[in-house]
Amino acid sequence: MKLLLINNSATLKSRLIFFIPILLIMNQFVAAQLQTKEVATIVHKTKLNYLLWLPANYKKDKSKTFPLLIFLHGSGERGDSLELVKKHGPPSFVETRPDFPFITVSPQSAPGARWVWQISDLQEMLKQVKAIYRIDSTRIYLTGLSMGGFGTWAWACAYPKQFAAIVPVCGGGIIQYARELKNTPVWAFHGESDPVVPVNRTVEMVEAVNAAGGSARMTIYPGVGHDSWVKAYGDEELYTWLLGYRLE
Repeated sequence: MKLLLINNSATLKSRLIFFIPILLIMNQFVAAQLQTKEVATIVHKTKLNYLLWLPANYKKDKSKTFPLLIFLHGSGERGDSLELVKKHGPPSFVETRPDFPFITVSPQSAPGARWVWQISDLQEMLKQVKAIYRIDSTRIYLTGLSMGGFGTWAWACAYPKQFAAIVPVCGGGIIQYARELKNTPVWAFHGESDPVVPVNRTVEMVEAVNAAGGSARMTIYPGVGHDSWVKAYGDEELYTWLLGYRLE
């Protein structure tokens, strides 16, 4: 009888060893079933200031629409003073050019931010600008320098069908997305000796667009550093080239 009890004890022990892992697995399964679905509601509100330039004849003909040029500044012009935005690019000269044919919008990014993080904010700004001003929706152009050059590539790749043409200056992008611009006219600029953003960042994007069937062009300035925007925005051919394109 004693031997029988020992055998029963051994049997019980072996059965417990077998069932304990199963019980643990079942407990985990039950715990997993107790998780519930919750929803986080996020309200995104951003204030994005911008400089606005209206051509001299904007108020003369109330029925006329105008091409829009959006300019994205570089990292050095971030802040809360729009005077900083006037340092480079179109905002630096439009006030002395009443004949400049574009409505020009130049937003300012907040300190520490980057345009590539603010695509949704830029989209909202564009929506509001189009609702307020007489803009020809078939002639919306995008350009930017350095950080703004990266922003130009990113915004255009995300929304390729809304820009008639783009001009990224000393910027770069994600080459896997470049194929989105196969139907968008691109003219990119860069300084060959740029120590801040390597010239290859422009070359690889232009080559990727063209490899996807696009017709991107680029101008590389020999011996020029990071300030290739001086030559790029000082070239009147650039603005004639932009006006040569419109969305169908």
